[in-house]
This record gives sequence, structure tokens and C-alpha cells, in this order.
Amino acid sequence: MTSVRTLDRPATGGAMDRVVAKRRLPRWAWGVAAAAALAVAALVFWLYAPRGDSQTVATDRLTIATVTNGSFDDFIPLRARVTPLFTVYLDAIEGGRVEKILVEDGAVLTAGQPIVELSNAELQLSTLARQTEVEQQINNMRSQELALSQTRLANERALLEAQLGLQRAKRQYEREAPLAQKGFVAGRVFADTSDQYRYEQRRLAAVARSQSNDERLQSSQLSQQRASIGSMRAGLDIARANLAALNLRAPVAGKLSGFDLQVGQSLPRGERIGQIDSPGRNKLMAGVDEFYLGRIVLDQKAAVELGGRSYPARVSKIYPQVANGQFQIDLQFTGAEPTGISRGQTLQARLTLGDPAHARLIPNGAFYAESGGRHVFVVAADGRSAVKRPVRLGRRNAASIEVLDGLDPGERVITSPYTGFADKDRLDLSPTKE
Repeated sequence: MTSVRTLDRPATGGAMDRVVAKRRLPRWAWGVAAAAALAVAALVFWLYAPRGDSQTVATDRLTIATVTNGSFDDFIPLRARVTPLFTVYLDAIEGGRVEKILVEDGAVLTAGQPIVELSNAELQLSTLARQTEVEQQINNMRSQELALSQTRLANERALLEAQLGLQRAKRQYEREAPLAQKGFVAGRVFADTSDQYRYEQRRLAAVARSQSNDERLQSSQLSQQRASIGSMRAGLDIARANLAALNLRAPVAGKLSGFDLQVGQSLPRGERIGQIDSPGRNKLMAGVDEFYLGRIVLDQKAAVELGGRSYPARVSKIYPQVANGQFQIDLQFTGAEPTGISRGQTLQARLTLGDPAHARLIPNGAFYAESGGRHVFVVAADGRSAVKRPVRLGRRNAASIEVLDGLDPGERVITSPYTGFADKDRLDLSPTKE
């Protein structure tokens, strides 16, 4: 009976239910997970956080160029200013008042053409007084010269008379000597004749010595007087030239410039009134970076570009003084000059430094001024970063720079200015902002 009641109860499944205990990670597992999370966070921070030697730069701020192989043209571009080949400056030798202006600024002059007339009453009076004084002194010297000539004639006359007296005394002596020996001439008379003969001999010798001394002194005086007259005449010529300089004339042919005078204007002595430029002949003056001072020599070739044509030129003069990082050179055309150029005009020129040569090249850029050509930033292959790399660069022109060491063809470098990150070793390149 008992078993039958048991079978009649409904099945509840209570005997199969049991409490399942929840499983928890051990504490050491939680520690490992936390350490791994911190390591991942540190790695992410190390990769993306800014470093002291790196900087993030937007690529739209940069100019990136590729290293290539090509032909390097060794030249530098120049901006040259047209100046006259020869210039003669006009100065007022003597000051004065402007009385008449005979030409205008910009006129083409011939040699000796009058330009302006000045007046200077004081100079005119002093020149006239000097001329009068010189003429008086010249007349006095001429009188002295005449007196010396008369003295010379008197000495010659005295010499002739002494010679004549000697001849007479000699003839008388020679006639009386044989007669006196035979007693036909008294002894006293012959003695007087002998004394007269000896006297005439001594007188002739004295007159000859006197004439010789006088001739020597007179010749010296005449030479000195002639030299003095020449000096005085030269001084008078200078005074007259200064007076004539009041009428200014063109010393050479050419174009007059810088000439700005007014009638009635007073000019001090030595005042510059203008200049005359060589007509149709010009040179070019150009400033060159001091970097090239040791590479430029006289007669170096250059080319001037104008109107689609190239005109050959050469370096005619080098001014080694450096000012503001540049020195000056003169270029002179070796063939026909361009037509229509004028003073002060600026022309483009190319100065050849060497023959074209095969080389590894990068484009010339503003980076060179900040790095000095000692390093560049090389862009990674993925374009997301750039690393500073030491390089050795050589010659450069307006378009290219020669790479001697440190870069391979195909690599990309930043050629724009390094302003703001020149002291960094690495750049993180962010995409261009739209």
C-alpha cells in the first residue's frame, strides 16, 4: 500500500536540482591583466606622445623633393645693373657765378664743347695783376740779358785791342832789335820798345783771363735768367688756364648726366656739377654672395639674358670688400651690346663657375640657409615621419645642389625652411589639412 501512494505523487524534479558555485579569477590573474594593460598604455604613449627631440609637422607646410641623378650646371644667377663703362666727372676748377648755361642735362656732347660760363671778378683781377707783374719781370730780365750781351761785346773789343797792341809792339821790337845791336838805335829807345812789348804781352793775357771769367759768369747768369723766365711764363700760363676754366668745356665726348645748374647760382671751388658717361659703351655691376668669393676670377665667362637672346660677357673687375654678405663684380660685354639698354637698368645674368658634370642632385631650397648644408630631414618610405641625417653637400646653383655623401637616389628630403624644428632629430608628419 505504501508503494502505491508513492507512485501516485506528481514528479517535481526536486531531487535533481543543486546549487552551482560561481567561479572567480584568482587575484594573481587580475594583477597580470592590470600589468599588461599598463604596458600597452605605456607603449601607445611612447609611440604617439610627443618627444623632446621630435615634433609633429603638417605636410602642407613642407616642400619634399626626391634625390636624383643628373647633370649639374655650375653657375650662379645674378641681377646686374647697367652702368657706363667710363665716367668722367666735371668739377668747377675755380668757383664763380653761373652766367650762362649752354647745354641741358642728358645732352650728348663732343670733346671741347662749351657747357657753362662762370664769372669770378676776383680771379680775373688777380690774373691780370699777375700777368702785369710777370711781364715786368720778364722785361727786367731782358734788360739784364742785354746788358750782359753788351759786356760781352766790350770784353771782345778789349781783347781785340790787346791783340792789336801786342802785334804792333812785336813788330816794333823786331825792327829795332837788329839795329840796336849795330848801334843804330839808342839803348834807351830800344829799352822802351822792349818794355812796351812785354807790357802788351801781359795785357793780352790779363784781358783773355778776364774775358774767360766774364764769359763763364755771364753764361751762368743767362741760363738762370732763361730758366726763371720759363718758370714765370709757366706760372702765367697756369693763371690764364684757371681764368679760361671759368668757361667749362667737355673734356671728352659722351652723355652729360647729373647736371643741374641755375643762372645766378654761386659755385664753390671744386664743386661737382655733373659727369660725362661713355656713349654706347656700358658695363654691368652685380652683387655676389660671399660664399663664391674664392671661385670668381678675372675674365670668367658670363651670359646676359635680354629679349630672348644671350649676350656673352666676362668678369672685368672684382671688388673683394664684403658688405651685407655680398661683394661686387664688374661684367663687360665681349661682343655686341644689347640695344636700348640704359643706365640703371637691371638685367639677368648667369656667371659660369665650371663645366657641366654628372652628379647626384637635390633641388636648391631654403633649408640650406638654416642647416648650412650639414644635415637634411629624410622622409620615411611611408611618408609618416622624417629623420635628421648628416650629409655632405657640394656645389650649388639656383636650381640644384650637388650631393657628395649621405643620400641615395630615390630618397625624399625636406627642402623647405627648417624654421621651428631645426633643432629636432625627428619629425612626425601629419596628413595635409583640407
